[in-house]
Amino acid sequence: MSKTVTFIILLILFLSNQGNTFAAENQLLEIKSEAAVLLDSETGAILYNKNGDERLYPASLTKIATAIYAIEKGNLDDLVTVSANAVKEEGTRVYLVEGEKVPLKKLIQGMLINSGNDAAVAIAEHLDGSVEKFADHINGYLIEKIGVSGTHFTNPNGLFNENHYTSAIDLALITNYAKENPDFTEIFRTKELAWSGESWETTLLTHHRLLKGEIPVEGITGGKTGFVNESKHTLATTAENEKIKLTAIILKGDRSKDTYNDTKKLIEFGLNNFQHTVINKNELFTFNEKEFFPKNDIVVTQHVDGSEEKITEKGILNVLHDGKVIQSIQLEIKEPEIILETKPVKVKEEKLLSSEQSSVNILYGVIVFAFAGLFLGVRKRLVKRQ
Repeated sequence: MSKTVTFIILLILFLSNQGNTFAAENQLLEIKSEAAVLLDSETGAILYNKNGDERLYPASLTKIATAIYAIEKGNLDDLVTVSANAVKEEGTRVYLVEGEKVPLKKLIQGMLINSGNDAAVAIAEHLDGSVEKFADHINGYLIEKIGVSGTHFTNPNGLFNENHYTSAIDLALITNYAKENPDFTEIFRTKELAWSGESWETTLLTHHRLLKGEIPVEGITGGKTGFVNESKHTLATTAENEKIKLTAIILKGDRSKDTYNDTKKLIEFGLNNFQHTVINKNELFTFNEKEFFPKNDIVVTQHVDGSEEKITEKGILNVLHDGKVIQSIQLEIKEPEIILETKPVKVKEEKLLSSEQSSVNILYGVIVFAFAGLFLGVRKRLVKRQ
């Protein structure tokens, strides 16, 4: 075999391997769970989406919504009187006692950290008088305040009900919104908490294995687990590094192991591949001679290797990665400048004409005056001669 042929074969193999490597780096993540969404927590950019709009059962991820609703509507220092109805709630509990008075913040902590279903019911009854009224109010709150479109809750804790459902994208939006509140963030990231109640003294430990560090993943900042038979395993996780903050939602994993593996893939994918850039205010984008601009500086999510930006006819700036829109931003249209017609030359001409006319008038006056003087002189001479 000649050296030339050998070189060509090696070159083809090299290019083929390069193409396979590129494809492998850009292929979709292998996520086993039924639905998964990864959002940039700050810009809302969708970095990964598998069945994000599918209607599914959230289990205890419901408690994220209950927590932020309670924080915003209630007073964290309020003492909540625990009812018999709350004490009897099934599932995971913090073992409240009927008539026990517990600060609202402590109930939220018990609900999020230890997933206490009894604490969730006590919160709902304190805020709205009953679980039924709570459901009505929180559904309106989630639509009006957060903008969800595929969520309907019937209880505060996620116990199964056919009419208690959501989607991965809605839960990501709810978690993003909740993270903006420092009280929620403090509780959501708590790994352990000393608990002292009338019937139980213990240390509450988060159930979230990534947050506890049992499964090592860099940058984890918070999390909530969920499980009921009908929903299977669900998981909400937040993470960050110096470049980006992330929210990951997993729904309907067959095994707990699957939800953690899927979350690990999502978090590492997001932290390693995306970062923030800024579009400066008044920067211009053109479409068919129309110019658009942002009123303020805008944070944009980009792939570390760069992302494509496209402007639409309506002034929507789309940020794309791998041909998919990950973020959309509405820009302002720049109105064309109106140039007022002025006639400076005409004014000058008019002024010039007026000036010239004045000069002519003066000249005529001088001539008339001279003739008058001459006429008087001649007349005097004629009179003297007579």
